[in-house]
Amino acid sequence: MTTDARTALAGRCLPPWMIGVIGAVVLFAFWWIVAAAFGRSAVGTITVPTPPQVLAGFVRSGWTYYEQNFAVTLAEAGIGYLWGNGLALLLSAVVLVIPKLEGVAMQLAITTYCVPIVAVGMLAVVLIGPPAAAGQPSGTAVFLAALSVFFTTVVGALLGLKSADRASLDVVTVYGGSAFTQLVKVRFIAALPAVLNALQIAVPAAFLGAVLGEFFGKIERGVGLAMILAQQNSDAAVVWGLALASGAVALAGFALVGLAARSLTPWSKGASR
Repeated sequence: MTTDARTALAGRCLPPWMIGVIGAVVLFAFWWIVAAAFGRSAVGTITVPTPPQVLAGFVRSGWTYYEQNFAVTLAEAGIGYLWGNGLALLLSAVVLVIPKLEGVAMQLAITTYCVPIVAVGMLAVVLIGPPAAAGQPSGTAVFLAALSVFFTTVVGALLGLKSADRASLDVVTVYGGSAFTQLVKVRFIAALPAVLNALQIAVPAAFLGAVLGEFFGKIERGVGLAMILAQQNSDAAVVWGLALASGAVALAGFALVGLAARSLTPWSKGASR
């Protein structure tokens, strides 16, 4: 039996959750080895903490510390997610009704994707300013979260809206339907799987944009600020703990939107897997 055949057989025998567990164990073991071998700098400062050290950092910081910081960042990511995706979907719908605007819309989306986020962030700090009160969402973080999701949602929505069945569109036209009727009756249903996939990808992108927005300062709480302060205090365990918690939160949001997409579009190919 060849190696490929054995691998395929093992993949069929092991359930997906077991493969995930094995992968996590291997990853943590590799992390522990690297931390033990290369986890300290020349002056003895911890740079790569071991998993127990990160866990101790969680316990030392306490639940309130994470709750206060993540509450602000999640609010910024959520507001930016709604604004960025809402404008992207609206622009995609306008392009389908007025096809001549597609070039302009794609240029706008590509521009938002290609402009360096550092330059945009600095301008946003000057134009938007700090939050109105302590613990309130940062306008800069909200703006960068919205900017982070705009491109992928525009592209996903346009590809989905264009995937509608030509025969169904012709039926609407024959019965006197307008381009708006085609959009509502045919294109929207055909585009729903692609749009939901784009919205799923936008979840971690929005959270990352919010965290990056907090790195520009003028806030009193947030995951980005907490990372900066922990790094300045040379507390690698807290920095890693915040990074791992951020990844877990983004992954949880990604999974929740994925479950919603499967329940809303059971006819799609991804839902049948």
